[in-house]
Amino acid sequence: MLAAEEAARWRADLRAHGRTVVFTNGVFDLLHAGHVDLLERARALGDALVVGINTDGSTRRLKGERRPLMPQADRARVLAALAVVDAVVLFDEDTPAELVRRLEPDVLVKGADYAEDAIVGKDTVEARGGRVVRLPLVEGRSTTKIVEEIVRRHG
Repeated sequence: MLAAEEAARWRADLRAHGRTVVFTNGVFDLLHAGHVDLLERARALGDALVVGINTDGSTRRLKGERRPLMPQADRARVLAALAVVDAVVLFDEDTPAELVRRLEPDVLVKGADYAEDAIVGKDTVEARGGRVVRLPLVEGRSTTKIVEEIVRRHG
């Protein structure tokens, strides 16, 4: 896991060597096949994949007091262990706008459930000549569905 400043320096070094950086973000509360699929396809769009993770505070503000299920350090550690993820950066804001501005990714990836005009950082990335890619999601795979199934089975 990198602090935002470290990630920005790492990214600058990659740029100096002509490497393409892909960025995506999310809570990644319970890592599931849908997450892994999106991360694999995002990584295939460049030379390095940076994943921004909402902190616990940011997650609570966005998803309510019952979330996250897993603390930020655990979520970051699990993602950092994946071969397709090159760097993980936590952000405490409600959106990754500032992190996108600092990292200057070449490609910004979100799931196709996001409308293109609702993707935070889109303007920043496109203004620098980068692109935004919306990837289709794996049908029926979501943290919400997993939690609902656990409750259904175990009360």
